[in-house]
Amino acid sequence: MSLEGVRVAFHTLGCKVNLYETGVMTEEVRALGADVVGFQEEADVYVVNTCSVTNIADRKSRQMLHRARKANPKALVVACGCYAEAEEAEALLSTGVDLILGNEEKKHCGEILAAFLKDGTVPVRIDIGRVSKYTEETLTAVFDHTRADLKVQDGCNQFCSYCIIPYVRGRVRSKAIPDVLKEVEALSRQGIREFVLSGIHLSSYGQDLSTKENVVMLLDLIRAVASVPGVERIRLGSLEPRIVTEAFAAELSKIPSICPHFHLSLQSGDEETLKRMNRHYTPEEYRAGCAILRRYFDDPAITTDVIVGFPGETEEAFRSSYEFVKSIGFYELHVFQ
Repeated sequence: MSLEGVRVAFHTLGCKVNLYETGVMTEEVRALGADVVGFQEEADVYVVNTCSVTNIADRKSRQMLHRARKANPKALVVACGCYAEAEEAEALLSTGVDLILGNEEKKHCGEILAAFLKDGTVPVRIDIGRVSKYTEETLTAVFDHTRADLKVQDGCNQFCSYCIIPYVRGRVRSKAIPDVLKEVEALSRQGIREFVLSGIHLSSYGQDLSTKENVVMLLDLIRAVASVPGVERIRLGSLEPRIVTEAFAAELSKIPSICPHFHLSLQSGDEETLKRMNRHYTPEEYRAGCAILRRYFDDPAITTDVIVGFPGETEEAFRSSYEFVKSIGFYELHVFQ
């Protein structure tokens, strides 16, 4: 299999996990001889790593696929990732997309592109809902000279009432600590000093690997990464509020390389709205988690996401959520309507 002389361009939408996976795909095509160029340049293949977390993400995914087709009508346009997983194949192909890769197929992007360009071979779609083990993937180089986003977990078992992600990412799967350490050690030797531990539902890390509690497994992972020579800073991706216990915060505060920025997903400060969202905490439990973090860290940056106008949200429920958000004192807020 070869992509010798093929110009491939990537565009990434969405989360840090997608950014990581684009990095892996980039290495895959380079290993087969492809020239990776900017998305704004003329290419033979355009790969759009899509997102489907909101309707706006869906729209942006479609826009970038159309932009790729317009940039070079003769090019191969590839849709991969969550929007590609969620959208019906016929609908995507009718918009000018030539090839669709689901989230599990991304890991074999280079081989798939080479086979398709050679003889039109279309990969077998993997049912993401049936994938039960973390499929090995490794990032060996990063473009940022100091920081690397590391994917350590995939999938989600929460099934919040508004969220498509469990259907396009599958069930919880975790990367084993020894495999994470190999990746960290290799990148550290290249001068990477900061690592962002990311996942689709990071708080579930390890529940598929051990009978230990999630919080213990996540702490074991963080301690292991912190022990690697050259690692100076560790950041955590989005966390569920209920993982923030006294024990978790106390142990985390003992790790000097932890950056005190915590993204705790809120979504609503109104208790009834949270129930209809199928979120498994109350506003007061959330408040308690923030208080714990502030006891163990000096002025931590606490950030969050909030949904406004959730179906069925009354003016009273909105006001309740608004006042709750004001009372917490967030460093930064992402608001979705």
